Parts: sequence; structure tokens; C-alpha cells
Amino acid sequence: MRITLVEDNVSLAKGITYRLEDAGHAVDVLHDGSAAEAYLAHDQADLVILDINLPGQDGLSLLKQMRGRGDTRPVILLTARADTEDRVTGLDAGADDYLIKPFEMAELEARVRALLRRRDIPQQQLRTFGALQFDPAARQLFDGQTEIDLPRREMSVFECLLAAEGRTVSKTAVLDHVYGVGADVEETVVEVYVSRLRSRLKQHGITIRTRRGLGYQMSAET
Repeated sequence: MRITLVEDNVSLAKGITYRLEDAGHAVDVLHDGSAAEAYLAHDQADLVILDINLPGQDGLSLLKQMRGRGDTRPVILLTARADTEDRVTGLDAGADDYLIKPFEMAELEARVRALLRRRDIPQQQLRTFGALQFDPAARQLFDGQTEIDLPRREMSVFECLLAAEGRTVSKTAVLDHVYGVGADVEETVVEVYVSRLRSRLKQHGITIRTRRGLGYQMSAET
């Protein structure tokens, strides 16, 4: 899934990002509260991890703004404040969970998994694409009763192209979906994943076309 992380501690942000990416998520990282205010109003993340003590604007204010405009995405607050009153304040502001620094990365991962399981989003229903059926919640792809076992990065590419519903997706957009906006990864990596995915899905009636200079387009036999 796509996760937005707002954390001003660069080292901690890198550690969280590496751990979540290793679990198959795409992570968008911001280090400043003021920049996060505009970003959170328009991003498409499934979950937000939000530090309370941020430069520019604090995390509680950002959270209140999210809830005020009807944004119901799960939010995990990160803070060094251990007082019960502080935890209550965060939860009352609309947080779904609360982690006190320092914390174990395994615990953060577990809480992310728990919140993503609890989501009730309409688009998480089973989707049909040609002969294939895709379960977004479980990230499983089937041809009839047979599961197509895709490596997690190729699964992310498939999700990105599927969401485009036949439209052309730029190489940059695919890269951002797989690794998160601003990730230090060469675009040539996308070419490798698309090539592998194309080979795996060809026998199932799925075509991925390269539109030179524009991006990729996925279609299914009718």
C-alpha cells in the first residue's frame, strides 16, 4: 500500500522507510509540517504516519485539519511524549494509533498491518481484468482458481497499471507508485519490472505496451 510519512528526524525517517518498503509498501516522505499541510490535502496514500513535533506546523494541527475536511484515512502518531494526557490528546484529535519513541520497527509494522486490515474502502473489492481476478486487500492475483505468484515489486507495477484502467501511465508515475515520491531509484529499474511482468502475464491474455516517450499501457484480451 502507499504510506505517507511525516517525520523531521531524517535518520528515523530513512529507517522507517526502508522497513516499510521491504514489506512491499510505497512510502512518500516529508520532513516539514508546513509542506505536509498542502501535500496531505491531495495525496492518495492509504495510511499516514505523523510525528507530532514538526517544524513549520505540528502534527496535531495537521491531524485536526485532515479530520476537519473529512479525511478518514488511518493515522499513526509518533511522539517522544509518554504522558497519558498527551496520548489522550492525540487520540481525541482523531489519531487511530499512537507510538512513543523510541519504538521497535516490528511494532510499527504490526500496527500498520492492523490499521490497513481495518480499512473499509469500496475499491478494495475483487476486481476483474480480462481473465484475471485481483484481490487488492490480500494483494493476490488469480486466473480462475490458480494464483499467479508475483514478486511484490511487480505486483505494485500491476496495481499501478490496473488503476489506470487502460490509460497510459508514465514511467515516473510507476516509479513513484512502487517506491514512493522522491525515492532515490533510477527509472531504468521500472523497465526491468515491467519487462518481467509482461512476460509473466502474456500467457494470461494480458498485454503491456510501451508507448515510447509516454509510458506504459496495460490491456486485456476480450
